[in-house]
Amino acid sequence: MILAMAADALQIVVFPLFAEGVFSPSDDVLDLVVAAILTRLLGWHWEFLPSFLGKLVPGADLVPFWTLAVANVYRKWKRINSTEEEVPPQRALPGPRD
Repeated sequence: MILAMAADALQIVVFPLFAEGVFSPSDDVLDLVVAAILTRLLGWHWEFLPSFLGKLVPGADLVPFWTLAVANVYRKWKRINSTEEEVPPQRALPGPRD
């Protein structure tokens, strides 16, 4: 989450100060690096694809896509883990010969 927030903060606050417009190579390199690191840390999730593609649209860099994607992945992970914890383990029923 910290990596996603830092990447979004860089793209929203720092890069517009010295970048050469919407075709900034440093912005694109940052997106590639963040996508690779998040995929390595969290595994592949479909939420990362719209985040990456959204960063390529001019003007959409002001939306914190990476932070939203990681928050959504975390939300789904928590829901899956809480569902698994609520289901009690099932015991095998004794058969006719037991």
